[in-house]
Amino acid sequence: MTIAEVGKKYGLSADTLRYYERIGLIPSIRRAENGRRNYTEDDCNWVEFIRCMRNAGVKVGALVEYVALFQQGDSTHAKRKQILIEQQKQLTQKFNEIKDTLNRLNYKIENYDKRLVPVQRKLTPPNNERKFL
Repeated sequence: MTIAEVGKKYGLSADTLRYYERIGLIPSIRRAENGRRNYTEDDCNWVEFIRCMRNAGVKVGALVEYVALFQQGDSTHAKRKQILIEQQKQLTQKFNEIKDTLNRLNYKIENYDKRLVPVQRKLTPPNNERKFL
């Protein structure tokens, strides 16, 4: 696949893909005879993994370290797993914070009319000269 095709498939710009390759997030992409990048299925799997992790808020530094360790082979298994566990902890904490915020918003939305309408009625002139906003 070309860089344009990969970008379209995963919703990333060509510049982002080049940047990810330059900093080591994506292993070096093979080039076709014309010099253009030629993404394989394995390359696309890396792109999808990185996109997923970045969309979840995983920091670039942690991902660069993970990919570098992966490229070193099986001897880095424990270190890679530890990186994933640490990211899991951080994402779980963020998830719980977002869940708490969502619950608060849901409560406010559910009770909005119950609280707002009585206040508006108090502020409305007695002969209904002014309508509710």
